[in-house]
Amino acid sequence: MNGYNPVEQTVNEILRAINPSKEDWTIRFHIINEVRAVIESIESLRGATVEPYGSFVSNLFTKWGDVDISIELPNGSYISSPGRKHKQSLLADIIKALRKKGGYRRLKFISNARVPIVKFEGNFNISCDLSVNNLSGQMKSKILFWITGIDSRFRDLVKEWAKTHHINDSKSGTLNSYCLSLLVLFHFQTLKPAILPPLVEIYPGNMADDLTGNPK
Repeated sequence: MNGYNPVEQTVNEILRAINPSKEDWTIRFHIINEVRAVIESIESLRGATVEPYGSFVSNLFTKWGDVDISIELPNGSYISSPGRKHKQSLLADIIKALRKKGGYRRLKFISNARVPIVKFEGNFNISCDLSVNNLSGQMKSKILFWITGIDSRFRDLVKEWAKTHHINDSKSGTLNSYCLSLLVLFHFQTLKPAILPPLVEIYPGNMADDLTGNPK
């Protein structure tokens, strides 16, 4: 045996093809900055910040991955979140501002989703989802980012295997990316020996309190 492993070589070639390049990172930062400029022009969102989350933040995105963005309101606390109708009203203002600026395609306001969002594509054909005060999305993304730093194999397993087997589309009744990440995480935790530790060892505190500055 000369150590040549055709399966491993094939996997590495696939990963090289799908993993984002420096340019892919730059494009997404550019998209986020463009959205930030639009938000700053909206009177009802004066003082709001633009915070990416999802696969881009957790470092689980591929070359074709979308960008999830949360518009955080300047209310001093993520937990004191605006009601659903208020979020819908703010997202309506956002989609009007995007249309006014121009250059955005496939603009769609999904107001009745569990988490109301505005969807669009910009100059780079990257799909974007905008929501308001999405604390849970930011928390999940940060935890997954820490996990990818522990063992890079976690990142490599999560999405492409699922896409190959057509089970990575929640709209068609299969699993979303976060659920797939949890399945891979559990697999890594239950191997003997375990590759990843229990989540409480990764983050022993209360993330919601830590993010909002609430006393413990």
